[in-house]
Amino acid sequence: MAKYLFGVDVGGTTVKLGLFTPEGELVDKWEIVTRKEDCGDHIIGDIAESIREEAAKKDIAFADVVGVGIGVPGPVTDDGTVLMAANLGWGERHITSELSEILGVPVKAGNDANVAALGEMWRGGGKGYDDMVAVTLGTGVGGGIIINGKIVCGATGAGGEIGHIHLEDDEPDECGCKGHGCLEQYASATGVVRIAGRKLAESDKPSVLRDKDFSAKDVWDAVKAGDALAVEVAEVYGEYLGKGLAAVANVVNPEIFVIGGGVSRAGQILIDYMKPYYDRYVFPGARGAKFALATLGNDAGIYGSAKLVYDTWKD
Repeated sequence: MAKYLFGVDVGGTTVKLGLFTPEGELVDKWEIVTRKEDCGDHIIGDIAESIREEAAKKDIAFADVVGVGIGVPGPVTDDGTVLMAANLGWGERHITSELSEILGVPVKAGNDANVAALGEMWRGGGKGYDDMVAVTLGTGVGGGIIINGKIVCGATGAGGEIGHIHLEDDEPDECGCKGHGCLEQYASATGVVRIAGRKLAESDKPSVLRDKDFSAKDVWDAVKAGDALAVEVAEVYGEYLGKGLAAVANVVNPEIFVIGGGVSRAGQILIDYMKPYYDRYVFPGARGAKFALATLGNDAGIYGSAKLVYDTWKD
């Protein structure tokens, strides 16, 4: 009998779902709207209904479903309890037992950044490595740490929050975590724009970025075009990111860093500016880590969620 896995990635706007074989082959993927009204009480039921519809469409009996993995934007404990997912309207709730009771199959849950890391290790940029750190450079900076093929969740599911490594004592702006001087404030998409804005304010050097609204992509495009001020921004950015990742390497000593998220679309140039600073700040014994760009894009979460339940089934 064929066996199947479902992977679910719950976002603030949409829920992404995927149907997989146990070998990691993506059979089908689709999305549903994340209904956050009524404190997100509809989300789990909507997911269950969507999985049922897909199983019926593919003529899959639930006896042939290994289970469902689910990634959510918040800390998740080992027993599947979400401590809080503010973007969904959730307080504490035991989502694995809720979904398992509805569908009658095993359910495993994890933090969305962590399961995305697991997906990249399984079928993406980190394939073939057991000790990996995934870095997501988007609106914020997320991370997922995998050691010996297992996600490092921490005591309360908050492991891997590398975006909140403290780097600057004198940062006047507040981070989303209410701290000041976090890596996220410099290495995120908004961080690139912040660094560029400050460079423009303190210099009258000509730049294609001057006197216009610009995005992180615009900054990296300017770097590639040789814009002198943008190159200065890239050096500052590279130092912050290199210093932050060196701090991570000094603790977990990964084989590889896999870098994804919107900022990573700048490509190899981002790694080229970061790597010299990483080498400067990292402990010599951890200097051999490789760096690669993520390859799964927005599908990393559904792959990683499927891998969560696959590992339980395999064991």
